[in-house]
Amino acid sequence: MHQGSMINGELFEKMIVGGVANLQKHAQKVNDLNVFPIPDGDTGENMLLTLQSGAANMQAEQKQTLSDKANAVAQGMLLGARGNSGVILSQLFYGLAKGLTGLDEADLFQFSNALKQGVTCAYGAVSKPVEGTILTVAREAAENACAHITPDTGLVEFFNDYFAEMKKSLAKTPDLLPVLKEAGVIDSGGAGLLYITDGFCKTLSGEQAEFTAVAQNANPAPVDFSKFNENTKLEYGYCTEILLQLQTAKTDIAAFDVNVITQFLETVGDSIVAFQTGTIVKIHVHTLTPWAVLKFCQDYGEYLTVKIENMTLQHNEVSGETASEETAISEALPADDLSMEDLPMPKRARRKFATVTVASGEGLISTFLEMGADEVISGGQTNNPSAKDFIKAFDKVNADCIFVLPNNGNVILAAKQAASIYQGSQIRVIESKNVGDGYSALSMLDYEIGDADEIEAQMRESMQNTVTGMVARAVRTVQLDDILVEKDSYMGFTDHQMLLCEQTKSAAVNTLTKKLGVADKEFLIVVFGESVTEEEKDEFRAFTSKNYPRVEVYEIEGGQDVYDFLLIVE
Repeated sequence: MHQGSMINGELFEKMIVGGVANLQKHAQKVNDLNVFPIPDGDTGENMLLTLQSGAANMQAEQKQTLSDKANAVAQGMLLGARGNSGVILSQLFYGLAKGLTGLDEADLFQFSNALKQGVTCAYGAVSKPVEGTILTVAREAAENACAHITPDTGLVEFFNDYFAEMKKSLAKTPDLLPVLKEAGVIDSGGAGLLYITDGFCKTLSGEQAEFTAVAQNANPAPVDFSKFNENTKLEYGYCTEILLQLQTAKTDIAAFDVNVITQFLETVGDSIVAFQTGTIVKIHVHTLTPWAVLKFCQDYGEYLTVKIENMTLQHNEVSGETASEETAISEALPADDLSMEDLPMPKRARRKFATVTVASGEGLISTFLEMGADEVISGGQTNNPSAKDFIKAFDKVNADCIFVLPNNGNVILAAKQAASIYQGSQIRVIESKNVGDGYSALSMLDYEIGDADEIEAQMRESMQNTVTGMVARAVRTVQLDDILVEKDSYMGFTDHQMLLCEQTKSAAVNTLTKKLGVADKEFLIVVFGESVTEEEKDEFRAFTSKNYPRVEVYEIEGGQDVYDFLLIVE
């Protein structure tokens, strides 16, 4: 058990690792607390991936002060944040890091003030804070536990009290948020925060913890060295990855600009990623001359890690010695590279406008690209993209002004966080809450207008005239909006307002068209999910043809995995 009342960098790191490990054990329990009975319960996973990103960045931080370790966690979480819960969690730690700036170690009064600063940052990140969520749990726990501190309070006592206050606050969330009480659950984000805090307490009590990265490839395929022999021509170069520790003896770290490395890398290679976290620079490049990269970068610091791999071997292993020019960049990377968040992105010519959107399913992705989206991030329900995913997309489209369509209420905050971080372009997040909003906005996309305000206004206006209905299988029994939803039945709803429940997909989608007032509309776009059979499609066609002969019906083979049917009514 830890004695005393001071937190230093070493202890803080152990606590973070303990928090990650404990959340990892209970992430599925957090997922299961989702209010709406569709498989969108990924709060636990989002929070885990966000905190893991911070922990990995913290472990790469060589400086051992509390300030440096806290800042490393915060920076990693800001870039790795996924979903609303992940973004809010990242802001809690960002504010905490700000409150610990410049401190080698902190006493409880200093740390408690930093906790409260984290709460302030988290509330500020949400345009309309809702009580009864993770925000309330974080705020009440910090306020109440911090109020109990005395000069004699020790760390173990404080964090046990902090945990107890958090538990009390979490238990009250259904009283503050009616939708939680109706579903009979507590807030999932608050529960995730509780498990993290429990991990802190266990660490302070002496438990040793480790965690395994979710995306880690523990068993990479063996490399076949016969693919490169004495007669083989080096075609693809070397995948070169470096962690460079900047050195004060070699450069003015405060004035250092990572672009000096990026500009050099552009002269010797491609698929370039170079970014700075604190005093460490992460570098990825495909080059025929890795020695030149090492020589240049060593002018600014020394290497923490270096990885150089022959991409001809990697390319042959992945593609079976055949790869098109279009896919060579991604397939030339080893399997563990493909799971990294900082994959290289090819640069396009700079343009005035571009649009980044989000979709799930090959059909929907293809449709959005055909409608004019410049980049479609694969994700959405159950697979929320991170802030860094958006930043990579912003880099790739390379435009002066970028319009962003998140197409999911749980993705909007991550998009906005990415927009606040990104420096290279003007980012305009248009808060599309579902695929129908995004479809409608893209249908009115017209760069020829030439004015960003008018383009955005036209897209927003189009969204206001669109209603989107969704059909999905219920993963549990619950009563919502006076409708009893039974497990494994099919729900029809719009923007999380429950409209109906039927025993079959066909019955649900047919009833939903009536509820949406399709008879009075001009257009109906139906997006078929991957699990919809040809027979079910024919049943829907026959139903609409008979009941809505004047409505123009358009079909999209979306291939999305959560929603069996998406109905977009205009």
